[in-house]
Amino acid sequence: MVNSPCINVCKMEEGLCAGCFRTLDEIARWANAGDDEKRLILAAVAQRRGQPAPGLAGRTATDEAA
Repeated sequence: MVNSPCINVCKMEEGLCAGCFRTLDEIARWANAGDDEKRLILAAVAQRRGQPAPGLAGRTATDEAA
């Protein structure tokens, strides 16, 4: 199960939610999306925030080589 990135700060600014950085389309699709689609949405959210994709946060190239 993939958890929603919603943090209950629901305010649209320039086409994105100020709280979770999802588009209206992504928010609307979330409830019926499968885990793979949700992971794609989360990856897009991470990119918008300028962060690593979920599951990779805090990992380094050294970790990947191990």
